[in-house]
Amino acid sequence: MENTITGHTRLAALFATPIRHSVSPMIHNTAFQTLEIDAVYLAFEVGTDGLKQAIDSIKNLDMIGANLSMPNKILAVEYMDELSEAARLIGAVNTITNDHGKLTGHNTDGTGFMRSLQDIEVDIIGKKMTIIGAGGAATAIIVQAALDGVKEITVYNRKDDFYEKIKEKLAYISENTNCAITLNDLSDEHSLAKDVAESALLLNATGVGMKPLENQTPIQDFSIIRSDLAVCDVIYTPRETEFLKQARLRGAKTNNGLGMLLYQGAAAFEKWTGQEMPIEIVKPIIENN
Repeated sequence: MENTITGHTRLAALFATPIRHSVSPMIHNTAFQTLEIDAVYLAFEVGTDGLKQAIDSIKNLDMIGANLSMPNKILAVEYMDELSEAARLIGAVNTITNDHGKLTGHNTDGTGFMRSLQDIEVDIIGKKMTIIGAGGAATAIIVQAALDGVKEITVYNRKDDFYEKIKEKLAYISENTNCAITLNDLSDEHSLAKDVAESALLLNATGVGMKPLENQTPIQDFSIIRSDLAVCDVIYTPRETEFLKQARLRGAKTNNGLGMLLYQGAAAFEKWTGQEMPIEIVKPIIENN
């Protein structure tokens, strides 16, 4: 169907900077056209200085909602009328819904990751997982995994200046969910090996493996990888990091970050429209970009 702009056409948007590289407009507009929804999705170069005005425009223009990316996810929290449980625990918003002028902030990043596990037939509910990294993507995944019913999460991060603050954040998430969450020093290879041995999934949520670190890996000892362990990466460029390659060579099921990217967008689309995104039609857009 060729999309026709009418007097009834509603707007969804992405507020971020830099933004021109984003595939989100192609994904959402394809979905709108496929399902014959009278809406369009546009990307706007918006940083923190203009964020309040951009969010006000969601109400003023009766937009169906918006997506947020860097550097706006954390600041947006204070401009919301309400927060989902995940957004509140994460402390960041990537999706805004507009219900007759009431703006609710959601975070679908963790939802996207958890949904992507179905593609490799991995179920970690009631089990233990180990995550390397504790940044924004890791936090979103930790929160959603905890809310979904993952029993235990061990997090490994470099012991940098933010280590104690990360520990406090993880303790807060643990106290507000039924999940035991602990932080450990990434240099403690003995503890890492022990935790991975008890885990159903190992995830790299750092940028190690992406340019300019494409030849590096977040762990050095790959003997801890078992064939019955699922190994995932939030990185999707390159499609197979050295970390995933080494895991695949040891027989592990592997998954890159493309699924997370796809399904976090699908979750936002469903919140705006009440309809499921036509995954099989939009998936090639992500895979070919």
